[in-house]
Amino acid sequence: MDHAGVLALFDRDMREGAQPDAPDARVERAGRVVRQVSSPQGWNGVVWSDLDEASADEAIAGQIAYFSGLGREFEWKLYGHDLPVDLGQRLRDAGFTAQPEETLMIGEVADLTLDAEPPEGIRVLPVTDRAGVDLVADVHEKAFGTDGSRMRHQLLARLTDDPESVVAVVALAGDTPVSAARMEMVPGTRFAGLWGGGTVEEWRGRGIYRALVAHRARAAVDRGYRYLQVDAMSRSRPILERLGFQPLSTTTPYAYVP
Repeated sequence: MDHAGVLALFDRDMREGAQPDAPDARVERAGRVVRQVSSPQGWNGVVWSDLDEASADEAIAGQIAYFSGLGREFEWKLYGHDLPVDLGQRLRDAGFTAQPEETLMIGEVADLTLDAEPPEGIRVLPVTDRAGVDLVADVHEKAFGTDGSRMRHQLLARLTDDPESVVAVVALAGDTPVSAARMEMVPGTRFAGLWGGGTVEEWRGRGIYRALVAHRARAAVDRGYRYLQVDAMSRSRPILERLGFQPLSTTTPYAYVP
């Protein structure tokens, strides 16, 4: 893989040319910043910037003023290759809180290992309705220890208003949901994003996460996408590397609460 070329393509198509991730969201360009504006239940934040030392502080202040005026919490999604090099420190100085760093990993679908199957006793079901979304949210809350209401709202909205843009699955042991994940397709680009892959603690280490990655990768092939993108936590990065994904950068959400 041409790392520099693919990273530049990712920045252009998925960040500077970002598309809304929910029917009730919009993407705006404000000077040298691209942001998504959504409902309070959705994701609000900065997805791309083209800043330097002279323009960074003014741009940061502008986004704080804008989202605070809406009464919205928001994130500045900072990538390791973004400029200026001290942008993270500038965000912290302005009142943002850094969340755990993740690794931006991208795989070319043609080079990925797609034959991973779920272990014995696990069945993978597609999620197409509210009942399935509730199962996904249940797994999310147990696997990550965080509130799943935002994810539930976004996934249900996409399945209702634009079902062709998302593939969601849940893995069941009997009737118990033990793992779940989704893939979001971005029309007009060569990228699909893998999101929310999580397995409840007592079922980890059995190959379920790997099987759900392969399941979604096969779905991406069927839909003609060339690249899969993941913001990987340290626990999932080794699995993704074994499947053929490559690290291209880091990404850190910086959260601001008005």
